[in-house]
Amino acid sequence: MKVLMIGPARNVNGGISAVVNGYYKAGLDKKVELKYIGTMEDGSKIHKLFVAIRAIFKFIANVNNYDIVHINMASDMSLYRKIPFIYLTKLFRKKLVIHQHGGNFQEFYYRECGKHKQEFIKKTLEKSDVFLVVADYLGDIFKQIISEDKIISFPNAVEVPEKVNEKSYGQKLLFLGRLCKEKGIRELLEVVIDLKEEYADLELYLGGVWVDTDLKAIADEHKDFIHQLGWIGREKKEKYLQKCSIFVLPTYFEGLPMSLLEGMVYECACIASAVGGIPQVIDDGLDGILIQPKDKYSLKKAIVKLLQDKALQKKVGYSGRKKVLKEFELTQSINKLVGIYTTLI
Repeated sequence: MKVLMIGPARNVNGGISAVVNGYYKAGLDKKVELKYIGTMEDGSKIHKLFVAIRAIFKFIANVNNYDIVHINMASDMSLYRKIPFIYLTKLFRKKLVIHQHGGNFQEFYYRECGKHKQEFIKKTLEKSDVFLVVADYLGDIFKQIISEDKIISFPNAVEVPEKVNEKSYGQKLLFLGRLCKEKGIRELLEVVIDLKEEYADLELYLGGVWVDTDLKAIADEHKDFIHQLGWIGREKKEKYLQKCSIFVLPTYFEGLPMSLLEGMVYECACIASAVGGIPQVIDDGLDGILIQPKDKYSLKKAIVKLLQDKALQKKVGYSGRKKVLKEFELTQSINKLVGIYTTLI
């Protein structure tokens, strides 16, 4: 089978790029003839426009040589950038897989789009032959927008490391993702600064790029125990997933976060907001702890619970890895994707 896949460039800092790089790591390009075209790169608006236009020409030059087009997208600008590719795919009479990753599509569609824009988006998405969603709740949302028989729940998945080092189960916390208000960074910083007075060994590691400079200023004032790692690659990420025993994701909205699955597979005791697809991953109190978004008290209570009980850290971390092995392992996910492609051909 020949698959032409598009989405943000593979070197872009973000969840979709992490998913796509996982596909290559797991050998999807060995199971199908796969070509990837990046439609967006980090940089100025002019650079992004140039990349988008270049991608359209590259797509037109290649699409006739492929059986299936697989489009990865989220909401807002990510969706708008993919519209030309959707219509070109059907113009060239190719099978179309739309893969929806975004966690805030509902707010975007119902609150930010007027009636005419909603109708256009609905008509555009309906052109898919298969519509993949990363979490069950997204399936329920899109059933109100496009034909239900197109929708397939296809959760994100991660590579499972052969070995996880024995953790100290101490006071090292890790966050991975964009460093912004919507990821709950303000609440996380305030809680950790508050808890430092009681837990002298408490340390927070932030892996990601700053979006909100006012929040960075808060972190800068506490560099002795709040460590800013920048956006970290695979090897450095593994180092900190091994080093830290607690992973924290107090996000406001989400699809199904890769970072959470990574935290779980490395046996971190994970704390995450009960939003989007996260409750599909975490059974509260068993393989993670669910908190309410935008709620400092809920976040603080969860962190303290784990800091005070190393045995609980170990138990939750072990159960989290077990959950990922069973339901979110990358090789199984790739095999399912190849099966979906096969049904289209």
